[in-house]
Amino acid sequence: MLLSRTVSVVPRSLIRLFARCCSGALCAGIMLSSPLMAKELPVKSKLMMADILKASSATDWRSLNPDNTLYLELPKGRVVIELAPDFAPGNIANIKALVRENYFDGLAIVRSQENYVVQWADPDEKREIKTAKKLIEGEFTVAYSSRLPFTRLPDMDGYAPEVGHANGFPAGRDPKKGTAWLAHCYAAVGVARGTESNSGNGSSLYVVTGHAPRQLDRNITLVGRVVDGMTLLTTLPRGTGALGFYEKAEERMPIRSVRLAADVPESERSKLEVFRTDTAAFKALVAAQRNRGGDWYKVPAGYIDLCNVPIPVRPQK
Repeated sequence: MLLSRTVSVVPRSLIRLFARCCSGALCAGIMLSSPLMAKELPVKSKLMMADILKASSATDWRSLNPDNTLYLELPKGRVVIELAPDFAPGNIANIKALVRENYFDGLAIVRSQENYVVQWADPDEKREIKTAKKLIEGEFTVAYSSRLPFTRLPDMDGYAPEVGHANGFPAGRDPKKGTAWLAHCYAAVGVARGTESNSGNGSSLYVVTGHAPRQLDRNITLVGRVVDGMTLLTTLPRGTGALGFYEKAEERMPIRSVRLAADVPESERSKLEVFRTDTAAFKALVAAQRNRGGDWYKVPAGYIDLCNVPIPVRPQK
């Protein structure tokens, strides 16, 4: 028999199993949130992301702050990194100090691990640190503040009680503990460290180039994300050594320089603007991506993972 609507049917035995294994609010939460219990498929969005971006106004976009933007200059082009001082003020201050003493100039990308990260550092570990600090305490989380803009996603997450976006950065938070943190989504930039929490200082940085390794959240300091130039990193040859490290010096990609945008003449800066994540337009974009419409999609997901939410970047108008 054909049904007029697609309905998910749950066997009574499974319902009884749920009833025996859980109780109270927990049981109710499982029953309501389980995809098996959904009565109908989500309705496809009438709007596409392209429609929302086309209809956006100038106030839906923001320019990059040159005081919190890094330019990683490689032989084939520029990688633009936006820093997030609300989440790692101490580490970012030290990175800026390293940049201003030209610490990174002439170093190299030392690692490219398949579906994981690209990392740069001093391959010989001999470069002198002049004005920056040699050790910085890890900033894995920060105190949650209602003053920090946070656009929460409607979907559950396996790594955080709540997830969303804070000033354009994918983030998690725990209201009960009063903490917030950046998430290891694609293009996230972090501070490499050893076993000790204070063993990193920003002299070795990595970028997530593969599937989001969210298990690293709250275990490593994240300082920002790449907003332009990711293809310069994702297309690098994979290292053949352990963890993707390059085994020969000639395999490494040299770094020409790293500069703070504020220290670069305005005429030489990358003119970019980022879609704001604290607007109605962004919420509409999230809704459209949760229930993708159009002719190609046959089954809308009714869900979106934190790291799958796009944060558009475009040339400044």
